[in-house]
Amino acid sequence: MAVREVLRLGDPRLYRVSEPVTRHDAAGLATVVTDLHDTLLEFRSRMNAGRAIAAPQIGVMKRLIYMHLPNRAVVFLNPQLDAWSPERMRVWDDCLCFPDLLVLVERARRCRVTYHDLEWREQREDLRDDLSELLQHEVDHLDGVLAVSRAVGPHAFALRSEQHHLGS
Repeated sequence: MAVREVLRLGDPRLYRVSEPVTRHDAAGLATVVTDLHDTLLEFRSRMNAGRAIAAPQIGVMKRLIYMHLPNRAVVFLNPQLDAWSPERMRVWDDCLCFPDLLVLVERARRCRVTYHDLEWREQREDLRDDLSELLQHEVDHLDGVLAVSRAVGPHAFALRSEQHHLGS
């Protein structure tokens, strides 16, 4: 139950594929979820950004995502994205692992996520637009893929301090 250090771009652990959460693991994840919550909210208070965090970002190599939105918080255990829409969108992606950098990426506008909650009940949600992009980003973390690997080209990078130069 603490703010944890977020791994930074270049840390080799960020490129590892995370291990699945087992039903047995789920019962003992309360401390990790609290740490993810505390770490995300501390980052948000400093950077005015951050809606979700994946366990590997704090060095916990499990397939766990914590999302905190104004109207709800969700824990995703072993999330799987499927039913991708062919419609794509480009967004300037940010990340807790490289907080001063923005990366232009292309994502599916809609997808479906299937996951277990902390009580090990299977859940399914259809996501669109910003939530679709968000979960795609976080699931990438579970697979050892960072947004910098998904950049749409050589000019797809900007410093956060220079975002006023970017189109919407």
